[in-house]
Amino acid sequence: MKRIIYLDNAATTKIHLEVLEEMLPYLQENYGNPAAIYSLAGQSAKGVAKARDQVARLINARREEIYFTGGGSESDNWAIKAVAESFAHKGKHIITTKIEHHAVLHSCEYLEKRGFRVTYVDVDAEGFVSPEKIRESIRQDTILISVMAANNEIGTIQPIAEISRIAHEKGILFHVDGVQAVGHIPMDVEEMEIDLLSISAHKLHGPKGIGALYIRKNVKLSSFLHGGAQERHRRAGTHNVPAIVGFGKAAEMVGENMAEKMDKVTLLREYLIDRVLTEIPHVRLNGSREKRLPGNASFCFSFIEGESLLILLDQRGICGSGGSACTTGAVDPSHVLMAIGVPPEVAKGVVRLTLSEYTTKEEVDLTVEALKENLERLRNMSVEYEQYLKRMKK
Repeated sequence: MKRIIYLDNAATTKIHLEVLEEMLPYLQENYGNPAAIYSLAGQSAKGVAKARDQVARLINARREEIYFTGGGSESDNWAIKAVAESFAHKGKHIITTKIEHHAVLHSCEYLEKRGFRVTYVDVDAEGFVSPEKIRESIRQDTILISVMAANNEIGTIQPIAEISRIAHEKGILFHVDGVQAVGHIPMDVEEMEIDLLSISAHKLHGPKGIGALYIRKNVKLSSFLHGGAQERHRRAGTHNVPAIVGFGKAAEMVGENMAEKMDKVTLLREYLIDRVLTEIPHVRLNGSREKRLPGNASFCFSFIEGESLLILLDQRGICGSGGSACTTGAVDPSHVLMAIGVPPEVAKGVVRLTLSEYTTKEEVDLTVEALKENLERLRNMSVEYEQYLKRMKK
């Protein structure tokens, strides 16, 4: 069996063995519906309650502020659409950035078709949004500011606390898409004064199909799914107990020794970036070198198609991506790379490699060697590269 080197942890992560073990009893023995009154159901209800506490502790929230959802995209949709519905009487203006996840951008586009106005704030060449540009975008009718904690494609970490202060100075709600950040960098909703925070379990070594929306206690939002009384009447549907339990265990585990894990992954990321930038010509690093997620390394390689390189890497058992997993197969260049000013002809050569605590130095070395070999192969077949070499000789 071919060895797999998994470097697409921003798309999804390997579930911790301890998380799987925590889930199994709720798939077999403790399978009762937590809404029922018999003791079997009580075991499920206890599992859900424990997980709510575990997720709350990870972000320094109260347990009653955690609402389980079907994942990060649902949490983003709920936050944005529910604020729009609940506060439309105060105004119909929303502020976000040009590099948000499509769960945010498409939710905003949906609202624009229904009479809302959205300001999409520019970012700089490293992907940072200026807090002052956010301030300048505020209007009398602004009801929500939504900014991701860290970008899923280029890893840049935003100045969340500063933006939060600006929002609250004006009495505006502040939503943060924390899907890529929670579990990888410290996220404290009290310290950062976040009103709404989206989280996804499978980005932090938990199961897929489960997430959460943190809603600050004094924020009154409309229900997202109507039906039963689950999630305090705000999100109907039978609880996915095994996934919720796994989410809780994963949250507990990533919160343990987070600083040590961050340091380990960051050192390995820097080793990868250093090798690529020094040993491979015609490459650029996307995003901030310093203020980026510990495991994120996003590159644009000139004179090649990133998809072709990814296919060749896959033949070596190396899993990477061209950016967001949610845009795989898209023909147009990444909206994130366009927003930070990467020329389209360069953006087509994007490759994102994202590490985890399971990644080893040996795997990074094998990946760099595979990159060098396959880039040379692809460039030797590139008419564009041949023309470049001829120009250099003149």
